[in-house]
Amino acid sequence: MMRNPEQTVGNMADKASMALISYIDGEGYPVTRAMLKPREREGIKTFWFTTNTSSNKVKHFLQNPKASIYFVDRRYFRGASLSGTVEVLETPEAKERIWRDGDTMYYSEGITDPDYCVLKFTATKGRYYSNFNSEDFEV
Repeated sequence: MMRNPEQTVGNMADKASMALISYIDGEGYPVTRAMLKPREREGIKTFWFTTNTSSNKVKHFLQNPKASIYFVDRRYFRGASLSGTVEVLETPEAKERIWRDGDTMYYSEGITDPDYCVLKFTATKGRYYSNFNSEDFEV
C-alpha cells in the first residue's frame, strides 16, 4: 500500500531519466512515445515537457487532448501511470518557463524556434504498480 502518492510518484518522476507519454492517433489507437523527463512539475497534478511542434504527438494532442504519462523505477520493479489531458502551448511565457541552457541542441533557433513547443500535462487520476500489485490513487 502506498502511503503518500504525491511523495512516491513525485520522487519517481524526479529521478526518472525519461517518461513515457501516450496519445490517441487519428484512427483511435493509443501510441506511446519516450520523452525527456518533465522539465517542471507541480505536485503530481501538472507536468511540463518540451517537444517538437512538428511531431505527430502534437498533431494528435491538438485533435484529442487525452493522454497518459508513465514513470518506471526499474530497480524496484514499480511504476506509476497518470491519466489526464495535454495542452499544447506555444506562448513565449510557456516556452521561457521551461527553456534550459543547451536546448539549442534540439531547437537550433533558440527559444523562438517555431519547432519548439511545450506540453502541459494535467492529471485526473493515477495508478501505482509495485511487485505485481496495483492500486488507484487520487491526484
